[in-house]
Amino acid sequence: MILVTGATGFVGQALCAELSRRQIDYRPASRTSRPGFVAIGQIDGATDWSAALAGVDTVMHLAARVHVMNESAADPLAAFRVVNVDATANLARQAADAGVKRFIFLSSIKVNGEETAAGKPLKASDAPHPEDAYGLSKLEAEEALLAIGAETAMEVVIIRPPLVYGPGVKANFASLMRWASRPFPWPFGAIRNRRSLVFVGNLVDFMLLCVCHSAVGNRVFLISDGEDLSIGQLIERLSVAAGRKAWMLPVPPALLEGLAACLGRRAAAQRLLGSLQVDIGETRAVTGWSPPHSVEEGLAATVAGAGAKSR
Repeated sequence: MILVTGATGFVGQALCAELSRRQIDYRPASRTSRPGFVAIGQIDGATDWSAALAGVDTVMHLAARVHVMNESAADPLAAFRVVNVDATANLARQAADAGVKRFIFLSSIKVNGEETAAGKPLKASDAPHPEDAYGLSKLEAEEALLAIGAETAMEVVIIRPPLVYGPGVKANFASLMRWASRPFPWPFGAIRNRRSLVFVGNLVDFMLLCVCHSAVGNRVFLISDGEDLSIGQLIERLSVAAGRKAWMLPVPPALLEGLAACLGRRAAAQRLLGSLQVDIGETRAVTGWSPPHSVEEGLAATVAGAGAKSR
């Protein structure tokens, strides 16, 4: 039996759908009462997980306070720590006491950092360098989990994905899809950045591999689609998936960065123009895993899902 926390979230829904498709026995958890779910109430350092953990041998922990663009908490780090650190460690300790064999934790590439230099992708062995409260809380959760794994018989698996996309994706990626569907020139023809992404189907496939693979215990893995794209390439492929053609103008990067700075949008420009690459070579070597879905397949499914939702 697999316990899935965060089962109502974007990745959690895709994971539960795939578990059902593969006819794997699982128990989805939710903060509130829902048909077919185990309700666990508030998630913090005092949550009682005993009912949810009964008969469970694997925990897939996706529940989290996620990164937000417009933070409203007076103390963001404290708010992140309650859910991402205290609640995670509490669940892990109870899981180990209940005899759970493996604890799979969905972390974030933000533990490593926000940007990479050209030709220097991030590796799992790199020193962590979180730059915001969310990334720091994920790092602290990882450290707590690895300590629990070292003290108990329960194996811990940590997965750090970059931006996850797929049918039903929201936030920035959904906005980018809407913009990519519009027939006007884009100023990204001269941008040569590289960003790693991961299709939710690829992420879920790797997570399920980690349930039973013999070599993944007490390790950290980076994950991606295995092909990195510039912002221009991403928009072009989204446009193709939507049946359109994207037009790119070769505007110098310095001009775009200067304009963004003048408009107070430096952080947004970094996400569009900067690079963030991950190296999945170790993931491949240790597990033998390769992404089952190509970038084209992932983007096509994402665009098709958005189209179906809008109809």
